[in-house]
Amino acid sequence: MLPNCSRSTPINSPKPSCLLSALTLIKKCKLQTHLHQVHSHIIKKGLEQDHSLVAHFISLCHSLATPLSYSTAVFNRIVNPNTFLWNTLLKGYSQNSRFIEVFTIFVRLIREETVPDKYTFPLVIKACSHVLSVREGAAIHAAVIRWGVDEDVFVGTSLINFYGKRKEISCARKVFDEMPERNVVSWTAMIVGYASVGDLAEAKTVFDLMPERSSVSWNALIGGLVKIGDLRSARQLFDEMPERNVVSYTTMIDGYAKVGDMTSARSLFEAAPDRDVVAWSALISGYAQNGQPNEAVKIFSEMCSKNVQPDEFILVSLMSACSQVGNLDLSNWVDSYLSRSHMDLSRAHVIAALIDMNAKCGNMDRAAELFETMPNRDVVSYCSMIKGLSIHGHGRQAVSLFDRMLSERLTPDEVAFTIVLTACSHVGLVEDGWRFFEAMQNVYAIVPSPEHYACMVDLLGRTGHLKSAYELLNSMPVEPHASAWGALLGACKLYSDIELGELVANRLFELEPQNAGSYVLLSNIYATADRWLDVSLVRSKMKERGLRKIPGCSSL
Repeated sequence: MLPNCSRSTPINSPKPSCLLSALTLIKKCKLQTHLHQVHSHIIKKGLEQDHSLVAHFISLCHSLATPLSYSTAVFNRIVNPNTFLWNTLLKGYSQNSRFIEVFTIFVRLIREETVPDKYTFPLVIKACSHVLSVREGAAIHAAVIRWGVDEDVFVGTSLINFYGKRKEISCARKVFDEMPERNVVSWTAMIVGYASVGDLAEAKTVFDLMPERSSVSWNALIGGLVKIGDLRSARQLFDEMPERNVVSYTTMIDGYAKVGDMTSARSLFEAAPDRDVVAWSALISGYAQNGQPNEAVKIFSEMCSKNVQPDEFILVSLMSACSQVGNLDLSNWVDSYLSRSHMDLSRAHVIAALIDMNAKCGNMDRAAELFETMPNRDVVSYCSMIKGLSIHGHGRQAVSLFDRMLSERLTPDEVAFTIVLTACSHVGLVEDGWRFFEAMQNVYAIVPSPEHYACMVDLLGRTGHLKSAYELLNSMPVEPHASAWGALLGACKLYSDIELGELVANRLFELEPQNAGSYVLLSNIYATADRWLDVSLVRSKMKERGLRKIPGCSSL
C-alpha cells in the first residue's frame, strides 16, 4: 500500500517516503500499460520536478520502447533540467538511432546554458559519426576541449571512432597519441580506424603495441585482413588467437565465402563450438553467392532442424538460392513462411528478393502481385520482373514493363539494358532492340559493354539480319568477345550463310584455336550445303590440331 503523502507538500521538498515509493514503482514497472499509472502517481505526489526521479522515469520509458515523444514531453515539463537529465534524454535518442535529434537536443542544451560533461559528449560524437560531416565533428571536438573533458578516456575513444569512420585517420591518431590514458577499447578503435582505410600494416603495428588485447581487438584486425582479401594472414592470426568466439569464426567463414573457397568456409563452420544466426547466414549466403544453391538449401534445412530462427538476411540468401534452382515448390514454401513470420516484407531488399524468386521460379502472378503492391518501385524490382517475364517467354510484356519504368522517370543502368536487350532477343523485337541500344548511348550516356553488343548480335542473328550483326561487331571500339562471334556463327548455320560463316569462323579460329565448337559449326554449315569436300577439310584441320568434338549426352 502506498504511503499517504499529502498534496500540500511543497513541490521542492517532497517527503522521502513519497520519493521512495515512486522509485519502487518505477523499478517494478515492466509493461507499457503500467507506465502511465506510474507517471500519474509521480504527478499527483508533486514529484515531477525531482531531477533524479524523473531521470529514472525517462530511462524506464526508453527501456519499455515508449515513443520518444512521450519521454521528451515529460522532460520538457522540467524547470532547469540538470546535465544528468539531458544525458538521459540524449541516450534514449541515441539508442533509437535518432542521430539528427541527438545533435538538435545538444544544441538546445548549450543554448539553455547547461554544462555538458564527459557522459554527454560520447553520445553526441556517436551521432556525428552517423549523420554529420568532419566539419561539424571538429566543432564538437573543439567543444570537448572548451569544457575540459578532452582527457577523458571515453570521450577520446569516441573521437577516435568518429575520425576513423570519416576516414580522417591522421586526426584519429592525433587524438590517440594525446590521450593521457588509454584502455583496450581505445586501442581497438585505432585498429578499426586503420583497417577502415586499408592500412593493415599500421593496424598490425598498433595491435602489436597493445598492452592487453580483447577478442574484439583480434577480430578487428582479422576483419580488416579479410576485407582486403588477405585470407592467409587472417587465418594465421585466427590460429594464433588465445580464445576464439563466434565472431572470429563467422568473420573467417565470410572471408572464405567471398573468395569462393566454400570448402574452407564449411570446415571452419563445422569446427565452430558455437554458431549464431550470423554464422549460419554467412555459410548459406556463401553457397548462394558461389553458385551452389542446393548446398544453401541443405544448410538452411539443417539450421531449421536445430530450431534456429532465420533472420531476413538468411531468407534473402535462401530466396537467391531458390531463384538459381528454379524450384517452384521451394519458392512457394519460402513465400508462405515469410507470410506467416513477423518479418517486415515492406523492406526493399526483402521484397525485391521475393519478387526475383517468384519471377525466376515461374510464379509470375505472385511476382506481379508483390510488384504492384510495392510503395516505391526501383530499378532493381523492375529488372527482377522484366527478367522473369523474359525467361518465361513473355518478351513483349517485358519490353512494355521496361517502357513503363522509363515513364516513371527511373534511370536504367547497364544491367537493366542487358536484361531488356536479352528480352528483345528472345522474341525477335529488332526495332525495340535498336531503340534501347541507341537510347542507352544517346539518352543515358552509357557506353555499351561487350555484353550489350553480344545481346544485339544475338537479336540480329536470330532474326536473319546477319550483315547488320557483322557490321555491328566490326564497329565495336574494343575486340568483341568470342561468345559474340560464336552467336553470329550459329546464326550463319541457321540461315545457311556460307560466305559470312567462313569469315566469322576464321575470326574464331584466331581467337580460340583450341575450341572445337567453331570447327564443328563451320563443318555443319558446309554439310547443309552438301559441300562435303569442305567438310572433310575442316575435319582434317581439327585432327591436325588434336581437337575432338565433345560428345553430346541424352537423358533418354
